[in-house]
Amino acid sequence: MKKLFFTLALLTSVLLSAQTKNDTDFSAQLKSSFSGSTDCVNDFEKILTPVELKSLNTTLNGFEKKYLYKIVVITTPSYSPFKSLEEYTLELDKFLSKDPRLDPTLLIIVSKTLRQIQVISVDFIRYKLSTEDTQNIIATYSVPELKKGNYYKALELASNEFMKKLQP
Repeated sequence: MKKLFFTLALLTSVLLSAQTKNDTDFSAQLKSSFSGSTDCVNDFEKILTPVELKSLNTTLNGFEKKYLYKIVVITTPSYSPFKSLEEYTLELDKFLSKDPRLDPTLLIIVSKTLRQIQVISVDFIRYKLSTEDTQNIIATYSVPELKKGNYYKALELASNEFMKKLQP
Protein backbone atom coordinates (compact mmCIF):
# COMPACT_ATOMS: atom_id res chain seq x y z
CA MET A 1 0.00 0.00 0.00
CA LYS A 2 2.86 2.36 0.72
CA LYS A 3 4.82 3.55 -2.26
CA LEU A 4 8.55 3.14 -1.93
CA PHE A 5 10.53 5.94 -3.51
CA PHE A 6 13.47 3.79 -4.44
CA THR A 7 13.96 0.13 -5.27
CA LEU A 8 16.61 -1.53 -3.16
CA ALA A 9 19.49 -3.11 -5.08
CA LEU A 10 20.34 -6.78 -4.76
CA LEU A 11 22.63 -7.44 -1.84
CA THR A 12 25.22 -10.12 -1.33
CA SER A 13 24.46 -12.87 1.18
CA VAL A 14 26.78 -11.24 3.72
CA LEU A 15 24.95 -7.93 3.45
CA LEU A 16 21.60 -9.69 3.61
CA SER A 17 22.44 -11.39 6.88
CA ALA A 18 23.79 -8.13 8.32
CA GLN A 19 20.69 -6.26 7.16
CA THR A 20 18.38 -8.89 8.67
CA LYS A 21 20.11 -8.45 12.02
CA ASN A 22 19.85 -4.65 11.73
CA ASP A 23 16.16 -4.91 10.80
CA THR A 24 15.50 -7.18 13.77
CA ASP A 25 17.36 -4.86 16.16
CA PHE A 26 15.61 -1.82 14.69
CA SER A 27 12.21 -3.51 14.90
CA ALA A 28 12.80 -4.41 18.56
CA GLN A 29 13.94 -0.86 19.29
CA LEU A 30 10.86 0.59 17.60
CA LYS A 31 8.53 -1.81 19.35
CA SER A 32 9.78 -0.59 22.71
CA SER A 33 9.70 3.07 21.59
CA PHE A 34 6.16 2.92 20.26
CA SER A 35 4.62 0.48 22.72
CA GLY A 36 1.45 2.18 23.84
CA SER A 37 2.20 5.46 22.02
CA THR A 38 -0.32 6.61 19.46
CA ASP A 39 0.80 10.23 19.50
CA CYS A 40 1.18 12.01 16.20
CA VAL A 41 4.40 13.64 17.39
CA ASN A 42 7.25 11.60 18.85
CA ASP A 43 10.19 13.79 19.80
CA PHE A 44 13.01 11.30 20.31
CA GLU A 45 15.61 14.00 19.73
CA LYS A 46 14.06 16.27 22.40
CA ILE A 47 14.05 19.39 20.25
CA LEU A 48 10.52 20.52 21.16
CA THR A 49 9.37 21.95 24.48
CA PRO A 50 6.53 20.15 26.28
CA VAL A 51 4.15 22.98 25.32
CA GLU A 52 5.18 22.79 21.64
CA LEU A 53 4.87 19.00 21.67
CA LYS A 54 1.39 19.16 23.17
CA SER A 55 0.25 21.90 20.78
CA LEU A 56 1.43 20.06 17.65
CA ASN A 57 -0.05 16.77 18.91
CA THR A 58 -3.39 18.46 19.59
CA THR A 59 -3.47 20.00 16.11
CA LEU A 60 -2.55 16.77 14.31
CA ASN A 61 -4.86 14.58 16.43
CA GLY A 62 -7.75 16.98 15.78
CA PHE A 63 -7.06 16.88 12.06
CA GLU A 64 -6.96 13.07 12.10
CA LYS A 65 -10.30 12.86 13.94
CA LYS A 66 -11.95 15.24 11.50
CA TYR A 67 -10.47 14.06 8.18
CA LEU A 68 -9.07 10.56 8.96
CA TYR A 69 -5.60 11.44 7.63
CA LYS A 70 -2.86 10.68 10.14
CA ILE A 71 0.18 12.94 9.95
CA VAL A 72 3.03 11.57 12.05
CA VAL A 73 6.08 13.64 13.00
CA ILE A 74 9.15 11.97 14.44
CA THR A 75 12.41 13.59 15.45
CA THR A 76 15.51 11.44 15.65
CA PRO A 77 19.18 12.16 16.34
CA SER A 78 20.36 9.25 14.18
CA TYR A 79 19.37 6.92 11.37
CA SER A 80 21.38 4.04 12.80
CA PRO A 81 21.45 1.10 11.98
CA PHE A 82 20.66 2.21 8.43
CA LYS A 83 22.84 3.90 5.84
CA SER A 84 20.65 6.98 5.28
CA LEU A 85 17.72 8.90 6.68
CA GLU A 86 15.73 7.83 3.63
CA GLU A 87 16.29 4.14 4.39
CA TYR A 88 15.45 4.77 8.07
CA THR A 89 12.22 6.54 7.06
CA LEU A 90 11.13 3.73 4.73
CA GLU A 91 11.76 1.07 7.38
CA LEU A 92 10.01 3.14 10.04
CA ASP A 93 7.04 3.59 7.73
CA LYS A 94 6.88 -0.18 7.14
CA PHE A 95 6.94 -0.76 10.90
CA LEU A 96 4.24 1.83 11.66
CA SER A 97 1.96 0.62 8.87
CA LYS A 98 1.64 -2.76 10.60
CA ASP A 99 -0.45 -1.18 13.38
CA PRO A 100 -3.67 0.63 12.34
CA ARG A 101 -3.32 2.98 15.34
CA LEU A 102 0.09 4.13 14.15
CA ASP A 103 -0.19 3.83 10.36
CA PRO A 104 0.64 7.27 8.94
CA THR A 105 -0.90 8.84 5.87
CA LEU A 106 2.03 11.24 5.89
CA LEU A 107 5.28 10.60 7.78
CA ILE A 108 7.66 13.47 8.54
CA ILE A 109 11.10 12.65 9.95
CA VAL A 110 13.29 15.50 11.20
CA SER A 111 16.80 15.37 12.58
CA LYS A 112 18.42 18.44 14.09
CA THR A 113 21.69 16.56 14.60
CA LEU A 114 21.81 15.35 10.99
CA ARG A 115 20.28 18.57 9.61
CA GLN A 116 17.87 16.58 7.44
CA ILE A 117 14.14 16.21 6.85
CA GLN A 118 12.36 13.39 5.03
CA VAL A 119 8.66 13.15 4.13
CA ILE A 120 6.79 10.19 2.63
CA SER A 121 3.11 9.57 2.05
CA VAL A 122 0.74 6.83 0.99
CA ASP A 123 -0.28 6.47 -2.64
CA PHE A 124 -3.96 7.20 -2.17
CA ILE A 125 -3.35 10.89 -1.39
CA ARG A 126 -1.19 11.57 -4.48
CA TYR A 127 -4.12 13.25 -6.22
CA LYS A 128 -4.25 15.79 -3.36
CA LEU A 129 -0.59 15.97 -2.41
CA SER A 130 1.97 15.20 -5.09
CA THR A 131 5.68 14.71 -4.53
CA GLU A 132 6.23 18.15 -6.04
CA ASP A 133 3.69 19.69 -3.61
CA THR A 134 5.46 18.01 -0.71
CA GLN A 135 8.86 19.28 -1.82
CA ASN A 136 7.50 22.80 -2.28
CA ILE A 137 5.91 22.83 1.17
CA ILE A 138 9.12 21.66 2.81
CA ALA A 139 11.28 24.11 0.84
CA THR A 140 8.95 27.07 1.35
CA TYR A 141 7.73 26.59 4.91
CA SER A 142 10.09 24.25 6.78
CA VAL A 143 13.58 24.88 5.47
CA PRO A 144 13.69 28.63 6.25
CA GLU A 145 12.59 27.97 9.85
CA LEU A 146 14.90 24.98 10.21
CA LYS A 147 17.81 27.18 9.16
CA LYS A 148 16.88 29.58 11.96
CA GLY A 149 16.77 26.66 14.42
CA ASN A 150 13.02 27.04 14.99
CA TYR A 151 11.99 23.38 14.71
CA TYR A 152 8.53 23.82 16.17
CA LYS A 153 7.60 26.60 13.75
CA ALA A 154 9.02 24.60 10.83
CA LEU A 155 6.91 21.57 11.76
CA GLU A 156 3.83 23.66 12.53
CA LEU A 157 3.94 25.59 9.24
CA ALA A 158 4.56 22.47 7.14
CA SER A 159 1.85 20.51 8.97
CA ASN A 160 -0.66 23.33 8.43
CA GLU A 161 0.12 23.40 4.72
CA PHE A 162 -0.15 19.61 4.44
CA MET A 163 -3.49 19.75 6.24
CA LYS A 164 -4.75 22.44 3.83
CA LYS A 165 -3.81 20.23 0.86
CA LEU A 166 -5.50 17.15 2.33
CA GLN A 167 -8.81 18.81 3.22
CA PRO A 168 -11.75 18.19 0.87
